[in-house]
Amino acid sequence: MHMAYYMRCIPDIKEERQRELNCPMCGDGTQPVKYCLAGRSSSGNSLATLAWQQLNAESLRLEESKMFQRICLLICAISLIAAIAAAQPAPAQGPPAPQGPPPTGSGPYPAIIEGDPGVSGHTIYRPENMSAFNQKNPLPVVAWGNGGCANSNRSYAPFLAEIASRGFLVVAIGPFTPGSAAGRGGAGGGMGMGGATKSAQLLEALDWATAENKRQGSKYYQKLDPSKFAVFGHSCGGLQALEVSPDPRVTTTLVMDSGVVTPGAMPKMQAPPGGAPKAGGPEGKMPAGAQPGGAPKMPAMGGAMAVGKDILQKLHSPVIYINGGEKDIAYANGMDDFAKIDKVPVAMANIDVGHGGTYSQPNGGEFGKVAVAWLQWTLKKDETAGKMFTGPSCGLCKDTNWKLEKKKID
Repeated sequence: MHMAYYMRCIPDIKEERQRELNCPMCGDGTQPVKYCLAGRSSSGNSLATLAWQQLNAESLRLEESKMFQRICLLICAISLIAAIAAAQPAPAQGPPAPQGPPPTGSGPYPAIIEGDPGVSGHTIYRPENMSAFNQKNPLPVVAWGNGGCANSNRSYAPFLAEIASRGFLVVAIGPFTPGSAAGRGGAGGGMGMGGATKSAQLLEALDWATAENKRQGSKYYQKLDPSKFAVFGHSCGGLQALEVSPDPRVTTTLVMDSGVVTPGAMPKMQAPPGGAPKAGGPEGKMPAGAQPGGAPKMPAMGGAMAVGKDILQKLHSPVIYINGGEKDIAYANGMDDFAKIDKVPVAMANIDVGHGGTYSQPNGGEFGKVAVAWLQWTLKKDETAGKMFTGPSCGLCKDTNWKLEKKKID
């Protein structure tokens, strides 16, 4: 007896296999069709049943094969993404923003934090009482660049206020917002939020201070000493400081948790097991930033990543690197800078705190202590402060928390 069976052709089964099973092609490969198979096999099963079983087996093998291919492609893609991420420099983040009342520092001149319309892209940290300063006792000028080349200095307020309280005018990149927690007026607001900045803003700070020192009626009139000018910064901000250091007006440079990226230091991408897709992705494009056979291109960081090792040969004044030890992501670059600097006095101070430093600790913590001493020594000729760095028994030489290396510093 002939029996009719209704079956569905399985999409993507090869044509010859469907013919072998006596299954007509489905046309568009997706729509079911009806056909009859007559008779039975020697085992007693209908030919249609056998055909259906073989088609199902074929379909399962095909789907498993396609799924395996998809898994392999996914593994390759994930491996490539992981390699790219590992090759990128870790984003330079500032320390946590301080909480509570605005810091004033521990020095003899309690600091105030404010803005000025003449330098609206910056925040000013200065002694609140300016009566102690005059032409005989002027304030040196210090310009600060933030981690990540960010347009906010709020996270560094305890550190910067400490420096100001020691008798310095600090002009930090990042606009002041009235009502910020680190300024007058309690919680809310902030000293600038986000956005890339430029190294030239450090020199803009000096230009403004120089003009204010000459302008009658200014609170700074004849109270500043622009000839004593320091640039410093954290991470990307440290590179900004290095970039402007060849300017002849720069008296000293402080590079903090930073260093010029060493050529060739970027790790090469390793192909995942079994090899990577030839074209780099399902659409035949390399992943963003990737270079065939090598590391991805370094991204720009606020313009400061254009700084190369050649800048080190253009330094003309003393420089100190204050870094967070071997676990600081900038450690290797900073140590390489130190090795290459041979024309000016240079110090390398490391403490095992990592890339975040101690900026947000009260009075800037250990970083505040060392930065203040360096600025007092180099800008104010304070030999007592200089003992932290000079001589075989210098302060940092005996401090077990710190490791100090130096060249051309007695």
